[in-house]
Amino acid sequence: MNRLLLLSLLLSILWVSCGKWSRRGNVYDFPQILQSDTLRVLTLNTSTSYFIYRDQPMGYHYDMIRDFCSYHGLVPEIIVAGNIRSMLQMLQDREADMIAYNMPVTNTLKDSVLYCGLQQISHQVLVQRAGQGDTLLSDVAGLIGKRVAVINEWKYRDRMNNLNDELGGGIQIDMVDSDTTLVEDLIRMVSRGEIAYTVADDDLAMLNHTYFRNLNVDLPVSFDQRSSWVVRKDTPLLADSLNSWIESRSSEPAFLRIIKRYFEETKGYSDYGRPSYSEISGHGVISPFDSFFKQYGKESGIDWRLLASVAYQESTFDTEGQSWAGAIGLMGLMPATAASLEVEEDQLLDPEKNIRAGTEYLKKLLHIFRFVNDPYERIKMTLAAYNGGVGHVLDALALTEKYGDDDKVWEGNVERYLQLKRLEQYYTDPVCKNGYFRADETINYVRDVVDRWEIYKEKVKE
Repeated sequence: MNRLLLLSLLLSILWVSCGKWSRRGNVYDFPQILQSDTLRVLTLNTSTSYFIYRDQPMGYHYDMIRDFCSYHGLVPEIIVAGNIRSMLQMLQDREADMIAYNMPVTNTLKDSVLYCGLQQISHQVLVQRAGQGDTLLSDVAGLIGKRVAVINEWKYRDRMNNLNDELGGGIQIDMVDSDTTLVEDLIRMVSRGEIAYTVADDDLAMLNHTYFRNLNVDLPVSFDQRSSWVVRKDTPLLADSLNSWIESRSSEPAFLRIIKRYFEETKGYSDYGRPSYSEISGHGVISPFDSFFKQYGKESGIDWRLLASVAYQESTFDTEGQSWAGAIGLMGLMPATAASLEVEEDQLLDPEKNIRAGTEYLKKLLHIFRFVNDPYERIKMTLAAYNGGVGHVLDALALTEKYGDDDKVWEGNVERYLQLKRLEQYYTDPVCKNGYFRADETINYVRDVVDRWEIYKEKVKE
């Protein structure tokens, strides 16, 4: 018995030591990853892969890899790379275990990686308006004589040039500088009617359709392209585990909810359809919860009508509502934010507890921006942080100061740099700590909450 115990102890020491040194050039596959409890995952900071919103990590690929890690009792360590080339280099240099991103399936890459896990078949689609009075194109031949704005990147440029050749010419192609404009910018411009057409990968187009509901993204303009997560060739067991996970989970409700979250559920709203204001009764009542707004507004020193405007924007006074991002109840609180205020997730469905927590969080944010002397400007910064997350607003403040603009003014200053955080040259700036950010919803949020607050102040006595 003692010999067996000694042998078991020696094997355990050997196993642990393997886990410590094998990353540096020896065998380090799925058993060693399980032993380390951590999966090191490379990805890019984009709206479809990984981003920070409301101070929480999110993204389609992030949620998927988190499901895989949860399935195996692992902790995901997310490593954000600058581009696809650097991701591949970091993978081969053993700085990470895998890439969770849509890596194109090519014969060249097959020599150095194993394709596995989440795999997709995608194509480029035409993005066009589908509002009342708009004429939808149902065939690519309809583009003859039309003007199409395309980001000047090889895959879009080459495909549109080839399509133009296939049709015998006639498409007017406008190439747009990819350093200052994103595909998502062009999609927004189509929604607003500023341009007629653009082209996007179907997953990005579908995600943006959840923001801009007046768009149609159903017409393919390219052949199918396969893409997949990848691991190194020397980690076949990790590849097998990822393949087994996707096979066992692909029809599970949790897996399908992730897809629905990013590609089906409405996110915010677009400029063409701003939300209407709630009805105010002749007795000066804004909502059934006015007594709570007044109570916690008085305790916190925050105008209760501002609290009501935030609640309307977050939930239209629906006590059981939940946003695509996971914000719950009247004041649209994230469970993690509520937990920091010592409020349990199930308590967020209680109107009074939700309003109390939301008010407390707004008060904390107002304190963060106390250096802004003008109370209205401070409120705008606070609302932006409430909606988009403190980190992104602090990044925007740092950029505003760096570029010599006024970091105590929202419009045209901090707001502008928050919007610029969608561009790589800004979100990778050393003063930024929170990466890529899509600011459309947050900028609309600040505007609408403040506008509604002004109406409430006009119509309802304090």
